[in-house]
Amino acid sequence: MALKLSVIGTGYLGATHAACMASMGFEVIGFDTEQNKIDFLSKGKVPFYEPDLEELLSKQIASGKLTFTNNIKDLADCDVHFICVGTPQVKGGIAADLTFVNSALESIAEFVKAGALVVGKSTVPVGTAARLRSRLIELNPKADLAWNPEFLREGFAVEDTLKPNRLVVGVANDRAEEILKEVYAKNLAENTPWVRADLPTSELVKVAANSFLATKISFINAMAEVCEAAGGDVTVLAKAIGYDPRIGSRFLQAGIGFGGGCLPKDIRAFMARAEELGAKQAVKFLEEIDSINLRARQRIIELVRNDLSNDLKGKKVAILGAAFKPDSDDVRDSPALDIAAQIQAAGAIVTVHDPKAIINAQKRFPALNFAEDINTTLKDSNIVLHLTEWKIYRQIDPKTVKTLVKDAIMIDGRNALDRELWLKAGWKFRALGRSQVG
Repeated sequence: MALKLSVIGTGYLGATHAACMASMGFEVIGFDTEQNKIDFLSKGKVPFYEPDLEELLSKQIASGKLTFTNNIKDLADCDVHFICVGTPQVKGGIAADLTFVNSALESIAEFVKAGALVVGKSTVPVGTAARLRSRLIELNPKADLAWNPEFLREGFAVEDTLKPNRLVVGVANDRAEEILKEVYAKNLAENTPWVRADLPTSELVKVAANSFLATKISFINAMAEVCEAAGGDVTVLAKAIGYDPRIGSRFLQAGIGFGGGCLPKDIRAFMARAEELGAKQAVKFLEEIDSINLRARQRIIELVRNDLSNDLKGKKVAILGAAFKPDSDDVRDSPALDIAAQIQAAGAIVTVHDPKAIINAQKRFPALNFAEDINTTLKDSNIVLHLTEWKIYRQIDPKTVKTLVKDAIMIDGRNALDRELWLKAGWKFRALGRSQVG
């Protein structure tokens, strides 16, 4: 008989995991305490933007494989329970807030059936899984807990779930691993790499991966600062070092840095946990990674002031992009919106465009001006900032839109536009780590 699965928490991770597991043939119940989420998802609607997810969700609901509930007791006969709740940064600190993870474990521990496996997917500080496993066994000696970290990229979450580049499972015994091999049998049949680890190592894999990625992004932004001081070009530098197979070319695109709901808070939580473990010095470099990342935002604002004036009062600034990355409507810790808000606070008249994130951006920064089309955003602007590398922005004809602006100045905060094309159209072109021309 096929395993029956539950997914506790139906946010970005949970909704994606539930829909994908159902598409792999399992009966899946998604649980959340928020009734509005349950109602929305039950209609086949996704309360956030993620390519291909809504279509997949609707299909699985129609098939009867996927249902949603806010009654925790409906999960009692499930064989495997995935915990997919959020672990935000604590208010007033950098550690992870484990309130939702702890609550999820407590809510299901006593009634899960004998032999059930609880599987954590949330990103947590190392040591959390072992603590939760002890608590689970204390409350229900016939249940067990494993950890299976997620490695989803926003914009590619469905692909990353259905065709992961690796599966990492933290287990305390062979039985837990065998259950997870049954869950991921289709992936294993496609030769997806399988990594068995102990509980603490499985937790560390996720934060180590995020820390390495953050380091690579901040490294190239640090090189951009040096290139500016030395008169070099960071895009050429990145291309050259990217050919080295030990380095690789991915994530060597200098710009305004990383954001979102995961990377910034995960590396900060990692620093906090390392300090608790007495290993603060081992990850102290992450403090500078975080600092470089935030400094990139200030450097964009400096470019704006250099081209306009130290006094930005009354200057019209057009901003292309609000989401922290393309193919997402996520604006949590978005560098683009942070820059927009700071420029507006300095007295500028700021108008923001984004193809998917306007509603979320308005909720976070209601004082900003937003436009639904690019032309309205650019109208009579003194300067244009490209801050989220949506494909639609790379398709803009600089010659055509030059007639809309008051001053043809482009700051490419992502080093993603064709500089020569914009220069030929008569624009001044600015970017981090490159000579300022035009």
